[in-house]
Amino acid sequence: MTTNHSHTQRILALDILRGITIAGMILVNNPGSWGHIYAPLRHAEWNGLTPTDLVFPFFMFIMGISTYISLRKYDFAYSHAALRKILRRTVVIFVIGLAIGWFSRFCHYWASAASDGLSFGQNLWEAVWTFDRMRIPGVMQRLAVCYCTTAVIALTMKHSRIPYLIATLLAGYFVLLTCGNGFAHNETNILSVMDRAVFTPAHMYKDNGIDPEGLLSTIPAIAHTLLGFCVGRMMLGNKPEAGHSREEMLQPLLVKLFLVGTVLTFAGLLLSYGCPLNKKIWSPTFVLTTCGMACSLLALLVWTVDVKGRRRWSRFFEAFGVNPLFMYVLGGVLGILFGTVRLPWGEGSISIHGLIYDKLTRPLLGDTGGSLAYALLFVALNWCIGYLLYKRKIYIKI
Repeated sequence: MTTNHSHTQRILALDILRGITIAGMILVNNPGSWGHIYAPLRHAEWNGLTPTDLVFPFFMFIMGISTYISLRKYDFAYSHAALRKILRRTVVIFVIGLAIGWFSRFCHYWASAASDGLSFGQNLWEAVWTFDRMRIPGVMQRLAVCYCTTAVIALTMKHSRIPYLIATLLAGYFVLLTCGNGFAHNETNILSVMDRAVFTPAHMYKDNGIDPEGLLSTIPAIAHTLLGFCVGRMMLGNKPEAGHSREEMLQPLLVKLFLVGTVLTFAGLLLSYGCPLNKKIWSPTFVLTTCGMACSLLALLVWTVDVKGRRRWSRFFEAFGVNPLFMYVLGGVLGILFGTVRLPWGEGSISIHGLIYDKLTRPLLGDTGGSLAYALLFVALNWCIGYLLYKRKIYIKI
């Protein structure tokens, strides 16, 4: 669905931070070669934190703020109409996540595994029917579940009690990790045991039995989104005072954002001595640290863009931020097509990915430099599409 959208009363920094995370997710998901990636563009192998580990949690933090904004029109009062809208959006996002996984398997089978010994119909069936080994958890699926849970809690629970719920979820999850060997990077981990029992290994990500978007690790991810919701309430919960300029109204907000960001970041870092930072299990300290960093970065962007009015540099990210889920899905679909659609080349054929990386960026810049250049060119292509929508004020809601 498309709609026109006014920016008059928006805090532009929210769109920019959302756009930074989407551009970052597309960048790290589409290198020229997975074997040649600069260290900051890799996820931590297990414990630890890299810049790449920040993009997804930053987006979920902003999603919590956006959930607060979207539910204000219902005055946070439960209604069947509000619940229907929440559930409909949840199902759509979840199904899109599954569809991207299915589309990837379909295209890769058709491009590389189709057998000459099978008829067209048999090959088509083999490509289509991959549900017996299709991954069920995923990024979009986690977004759907966390959005739905946060929105329902926001409509049915007093907002003053949500911080206590967040603390309970994080503390309970830490106890679960401690008692269930939850910091082990192997199949004895309680997260792996649960995911293998519910999803079965055929429907999971393959990483020593640990699925980074698994079932139990969704508990702290919900707390993560609720933290974003609470920050949204802090930012936008008070009515603006008459006679004050926009800049005057934003100054107290900056102090609150920097204070909350600093407290959360230092709390997460200090507690990491007993509870390691770990994205793959979404540890409680990972929640605190990344939410704190996101809050601090948001404060910096509010000061730079909304208070000081320095916006020219931000147009690139704004084009991603105003259509975030669409741009993420677009990047996923184009990434699949670039890796599977083959073009005539010499006596054979070559994928679009191979044409750009193997024949252009790698010969010019080397393995790792060419891999980064390919990723940047891919982000630029996605931006061109997003910018056309942005210029026409077309916003695609998922």
